[in-house]
Amino acid sequence: MTSPVVTRFAPSPTGFLHIGGARTALFNWLYARHSGGRMLLRIEDTDRERSTEAAITAIIDGLAWLGLTWEGEPIYQFARAARHREIAEALLASGKAYRAYDTAAELEAMRAKAQAEGGFARYDGRWRDRDPAEAPLGISPTIRVRTPAEGETIIDDRVLGRVAIPNKDLEDFVILRSDGTPTYMLAVVVDDHDMGVTHIIRGAEHLTNGARQRILYEAMDWDVPVMAHVPLIHGPDGAKLSKRHGALGVEAYREMGYLPEALRNYLARLGWSHGDDEVMSTEQMIAWFDIDGIGKSAARFDFAKLENLNAQYIRAMDDEPLLNAFVGALPHLPGGPEFAALLTPPRMEKLRIALPSLKDRAKTLNDLISGARFLFAERPLALDEAARHLLDDESRRLLAEIQALLSSVPDWRAPSLEAAVKDFAATKGLKLGKIAQPLRAALTGRAASPGIFEVLAALGRDESLSRIADQARP
Repeated sequence: MTSPVVTRFAPSPTGFLHIGGARTALFNWLYARHSGGRMLLRIEDTDRERSTEAAITAIIDGLAWLGLTWEGEPIYQFARAARHREIAEALLASGKAYRAYDTAAELEAMRAKAQAEGGFARYDGRWRDRDPAEAPLGISPTIRVRTPAEGETIIDDRVLGRVAIPNKDLEDFVILRSDGTPTYMLAVVVDDHDMGVTHIIRGAEHLTNGARQRILYEAMDWDVPVMAHVPLIHGPDGAKLSKRHGALGVEAYREMGYLPEALRNYLARLGWSHGDDEVMSTEQMIAWFDIDGIGKSAARFDFAKLENLNAQYIRAMDDEPLLNAFVGALPHLPGGPEFAALLTPPRMEKLRIALPSLKDRAKTLNDLISGARFLFAERPLALDEAARHLLDDESRRLLAEIQALLSSVPDWRAPSLEAAVKDFAATKGLKLGKIAQPLRAALTGRAASPGIFEVLAALGRDESLSRIADQARP
């Protein structure tokens, strides 16, 4: 009987949840759900100097915002140090590991010799078969695993295929430091085994670690999980991902006004594909996702594509869910808390009326803030340069006539207002834009805005007529 799929996301809390880590978490989450399995969360906090509570909070908050849930409570690696030492001692007792009494000077000499010879610094195995009785006084030993001296360690990777790594490149690596603390290499293997992890999906930078970890699995006679090493994310120019490309924490994308659903969709398509499908619901991604669909080449992060996808999500959302998502996001958006403070119940209703037009012009939630500010502007409106240019003497006289016309419209809704203005334009022999542009400038203080009739409806009769009157001249 096949074991249920168990994946894990195992970040180190030495920084925030960056975009590559978010994609790794997403792939693990999608594969677990696609397979009817579970995803677990492990915080690899063994680096006590660099691990911080702030980073742990940011990682957990970032996953929650993206909607990537895990089973059970997070597991903290440092708390399991006694179990890791237990396995190190078991490997020592079985002869598959040994104590190494190297001094700091000896290790430095090995590094210098390798550097001088133009090679990589590798441990030379000098304590591999040496009698511990020869140990120098005052030296606390490390414990090193006995790596096969010859041949290769094979990883049958689900993404990269068969990968052979020469054992000479792996050396007898340390599994327990001289102070008794376990290394990352040992802790990962023990934790994955004890957590019942069946599939390890992670970045390709861990490929060589996968070979070392396979040696430990085999030394303990444990089943080796399926490994899938995902190629890195590059910038649109093919260079290593940097901050200018998008190598930012997930919280930065939240502050830039992206919807979590859109970012999930975009990250899923970074290195994984399902035919030509670009816009996918979460349910579709779960149904379609499989490790075999992950490409072998580095994916390219492109802000323009993310922004375009986010705009599609904003336009496709029903108005009420979008309004709720927007209001909920305000505490995290630049200027959002100040905007939220303006949202009295009457103003919220104005925003609700304007939203169908606002979302058609918005690429991010920040664009909604920018687009909606005219709703709550204080009279008389400050006009931008383009709006001032639109309001010449002729336009201001036209506004006086429009103000009188609109004051007599009994049904203050967009269709009725549009019909009245179009009739007025026909009577005057004017194109609609000749009227709409001065109206837009008077109502919003800008030369660009949502549809002018939706603007009138959202502002309401009294505010609209007052703003027009402020700019009109007889």
